[in-house]
Amino acid sequence: MPSKILDIHPHVITTDTARYPRAPLGGTQSSWSRDRPTTHQQMIAAMDEAGVHKSAVVQASTCYGHDNSYVADAVAAHPERFTGVFSVDVLAQDAPEKIRYWVGKKLTGLRLFTTGSTMPDQATWLDDPRSFPAWACAGELGIPVCVQMKPAGIPQLKVLIERFPGVRIIIDHLMRVSVEEGPPYAAASGLFSLARHPNIFLKLTINSVRDAHQGKATPESFFGRVAGEFGAARIAWGSNFPASEGSLKQILAESRKALAFLPEQDQEWIFCRTAQKLYPALADK
Repeated sequence: MPSKILDIHPHVITTDTARYPRAPLGGTQSSWSRDRPTTHQQMIAAMDEAGVHKSAVVQASTCYGHDNSYVADAVAAHPERFTGVFSVDVLAQDAPEKIRYWVGKKLTGLRLFTTGSTMPDQATWLDDPRSFPAWACAGELGIPVCVQMKPAGIPQLKVLIERFPGVRIIIDHLMRVSVEEGPPYAAASGLFSLARHPNIFLKLTINSVRDAHQGKATPESFFGRVAGEFGAARIAWGSNFPASEGSLKQILAESRKALAFLPEQDQEWIFCRTAQKLYPALADK
């Protein structure tokens, strides 16, 4: 068993639409946030049932857009269990000001949503120079930036990797690279090409776990390659609960089973220590 289980990709949603109005990016609310809203109180209960010690709650972009109020209120209500990952419009002139505002609310990471369930195409703005002040601000504040993206965005990402080498960048869901053809995972070559950049980290979620059972892929061959290329100290687990189906307890059990072949030290990094490195607020005081 890892010493503690830390989750860097759950979402919280409230049914209180008067206080927290829906404002999804792209204009369409995700079906999961409509059908499976999970308040911060319910998240704590789910964490207790599953045995998750602490979580970095990620802004639900397909429900609240750039209004991070509910994430901030969740962190304020449970600072001993949560830190928060917020989203801002990085192309806006006031992006650095907004970043500082949310960091002042005790949120400790930034997220860029460039593709997803309601926005299936890879956005073209990832390396837009208008975003550079926001990236510089993240570097100055020492907060990581997680990016939800597809492999098509890798050329844009490399611009940012080279321009901001001091910013830790976390790739959500391993980019959902295609693994169905099995070893040597040629379709995932773009992902593996990022391993040489020390500021790139990976978020291994239940989406990744379920992908690794498709076609000729297996968790052992795929995650073994991922861990071999990047090292477990640059991989952290995230549940994607409740966006992905299943209880948090079920999602964690499924994830642990898929990674059980790894050395215990690697599992310790993936389920605990890498998260603490990325989000020091998750470390016990």
